[in-house]
Amino acid sequence: MTSYPIRFDPLSPEQLADPYPLYARLRREAPVFYSEAHGLWVVSRYEDVLAVVRDTETFSSQNAVRASVRPLPQPVLDVLATGRPMAPTLTDSDGQVHRRLRLLVSKAFTPKRVAELEGRIRENVDALIDEFAGDGRADIIERFAWNLPMFTLTDMIGIPRDDIPTLHRWSVSWLRILQATDGVEELVTRAHDVVAMQRYFMDALQSRVGKAGEDLMSSLLDARVADGEPIGHEEAMRVTINLLIAGHVTVTRSIGNGLTTLLAHSDQLQAVLNDPDLVPAMVEEILRFESPAQGLFRTVRKDTVLNDVPIPAGAHLMVHWASANRDERVFGESDVFDVTRDSMATHVAFGKGVHACLGAPLARLQLKIALPRLFERLPNLRMAAGEDTAVRDTIFFARGFKRLEIEWDVKDS
Repeated sequence: MTSYPIRFDPLSPEQLADPYPLYARLRREAPVFYSEAHGLWVVSRYEDVLAVVRDTETFSSQNAVRASVRPLPQPVLDVLATGRPMAPTLTDSDGQVHRRLRLLVSKAFTPKRVAELEGRIRENVDALIDEFAGDGRADIIERFAWNLPMFTLTDMIGIPRDDIPTLHRWSVSWLRILQATDGVEELVTRAHDVVAMQRYFMDALQSRVGKAGEDLMSSLLDARVADGEPIGHEEAMRVTINLLIAGHVTVTRSIGNGLTTLLAHSDQLQAVLNDPDLVPAMVEEILRFESPAQGLFRTVRKDTVLNDVPIPAGAHLMVHWASANRDERVFGESDVFDVTRDSMATHVAFGKGVHACLGAPLARLQLKIALPRLFERLPNLRMAAGEDTAVRDTIFFARGFKRLEIEWDVKDS
């Protein structure tokens, strides 16, 4: 196995700031690249990414959200052992298991059910903005970007909004455990959060047994597939957690990415303000240009060859959505942000194939409402002055902000 002399380190300061020159170099020089530092193959060209996600026999979704498959420290495993298995979920299952879970959940995300949420989402957007509109400055991630999708999802799932801060903390811990780059003490704390989250949802599911309800958890307990087999409580717990985490962090990242991208391209922002019909294309271009999930992972089931590069069975491989979305072979002037670009059917920000994101229509709807409304309600919206006002989150396979402070003009009362 030969690695290529390229430093692939998504958590380094320079790559957190701007990873796209590196992605372009990978596509040119080493489109199927082995990173010895991470024990990971990286697939960066669009056509190769599609080849991987379409070949589910060779490339398993097992460990799809694990940046590293190295064993966690024993104290962390000891804590996790007091809870339930973290897999399989919709994201990291294969074959019949995945088909069954997807069929059970898909009814919650039909076009009709998503469309019915529009009024509530608009109310949530304005209610959140009302809380800080008079301040003139805010960390938009803390005050808005993760609360909005959490409001949407907790209402769908059927859990109290008062629990959102705890649920958000637990969600972050879940992702940090999967990344496993923190110190042992920190990871032990995160593991306790993971177990607490599992117990919370197991209790919530148990409380619904034998009771009629229209929320997502009740629907899961009542759902049947063709063979009539109901979903087990542990399975329903994992599905619910998977939807909550994936569904809110994607929207949170896209709001932050969208604001900074639009503010950095004032001509494109003005075009959208002048013509609201461009909003849907703007959302797709934000997703393509600054993909919230930079990539996910696959496990190679058998020796194979990809783009003339042999890859051994058992290899851990990253399908790099963000690099594929900047592939100049597919997207003309791929490093140009263009809100008139028609890329919805082409970009891979929400994946492709059997694992394409079920919640994509709901994420799109929230972004179509939230981003224009922020610019409508907050006059002369701009990046806040000062140091450390825009801090990138340090998640290996994602791109977004931990903190993003903005300013706007407030009229004297």
